[in-house]
Amino acid sequence: MRLTVLALGALCLATTATAQTPEQTAEAALKATPVWDGHNDLPEQLRSRYRNMIAGFDFADTTDTAEPAKNIGAMHTDLARIAQGRLGAQFWSVYISANLTEQQAVQATLEQIDVMKRIIARHPDRLELVTTADGAERAMKAGRVASLIGMEGGHSIGSSLAVLRQMHALGARYMTLTHSKNTPWADSATDVPAHGGLTDFGKDVIREMNRLGMLVDLSHVSEDAMNDTLDLTEVPVMFSHSGARAVNGHARNVPDGVLTRLKSNGGIVMVVGYPDFLSEKRRQWGASQAAEKARLESLWRGNPQAVVAGMEAWRSANPEVLATVSDWADHIDHVRKVAGVDHIGIGGDYDGMETGPVGAEDAAGYPALFAELARRGYSRADLQKIAGGNIERVLRAAEAYATAHRTDPPIENPTAF
Repeated sequence: MRLTVLALGALCLATTATAQTPEQTAEAALKATPVWDGHNDLPEQLRSRYRNMIAGFDFADTTDTAEPAKNIGAMHTDLARIAQGRLGAQFWSVYISANLTEQQAVQATLEQIDVMKRIIARHPDRLELVTTADGAERAMKAGRVASLIGMEGGHSIGSSLAVLRQMHALGARYMTLTHSKNTPWADSATDVPAHGGLTDFGKDVIREMNRLGMLVDLSHVSEDAMNDTLDLTEVPVMFSHSGARAVNGHARNVPDGVLTRLKSNGGIVMVVGYPDFLSEKRRQWGASQAAEKARLESLWRGNPQAVVAGMEAWRSANPEVLATVSDWADHIDHVRKVAGVDHIGIGGDYDGMETGPVGAEDAAGYPALFAELARRGYSRADLQKIAGGNIERVLRAAEAYATAHRTDPPIENPTAF
């Protein structure tokens, strides 16, 4: 009996000694499968801050880029924080404003592709431009961040399938169908519906993206446009940076009905880190703040000082609600519950917001999120799927379809002028 007790005690000690902390589980997962992030707005920062004049831009460290006089915070991304964040692959977003005309948008998108390619070329030891899953795998094995290009907003193609094909030829590997406003062929989640989803031309855009092997990104689009796309697409879709609407009711998040459809489609939600899309309490706080400002502006017309004083008093009585890494993990939990762990990725949206959630404020924060997931019981295998395995599978599916249909003729549409 005494020997049995001693043996059990030794087993318990051995188990305790080999048990991993959540941080260790996360670290092991991210060492095996570094983060493949769906959306980073570094190119937007280069345009808004430097007008794409980057000769003096130091990507090694951007922590000193704040401009307090202009109420502009420091950038979220640099080579140092990329390494700290265990980032292995990144879709760099070549976002341009939805307020531009379509012709202006085409030019601006070309400029954004150019500036991102110039940044990558300046750091050949750390970054590598890739256009395929195999290329991404080779770059990561060589210790470089696999750098892919994603277009944010269908206005970037000027309602032209020829332009879409040329953007693909330049390296774009996903396109978000809309941004904050409708395009002439697809409804945005944050605009008044004009098309009931996709127009006939919009459906041709989906077909041509499938043929090319370009991922269809459904972040920013209306629920009707999401469902129209899922009815039509032959390959898995992506949401490059969205959350779960059941957790936070923002229109930018994905409703459960669409999450359910991802199971059969094979697609992925790359869960966003944008605080306003994460915390429902923060969303409600923001709405209350906007309502109070509108009320004060109505009461004190012509007296902006009174409005400022009133808002200061309101904020003093209603402290800002902050989103946290735990809120981010809540969205991942919900997507797992509805769609399954095979349909989750990460789309931080760094450099496209004021700050990330508390605990993961910038691109160094991914390990904190993965440690939180490990704390909630996610296995190392689950974490590796979320970090990069799932999005690699989605990209390979798109590439396989394009290869199988490489002899299909391009879809044509008439020129506008």
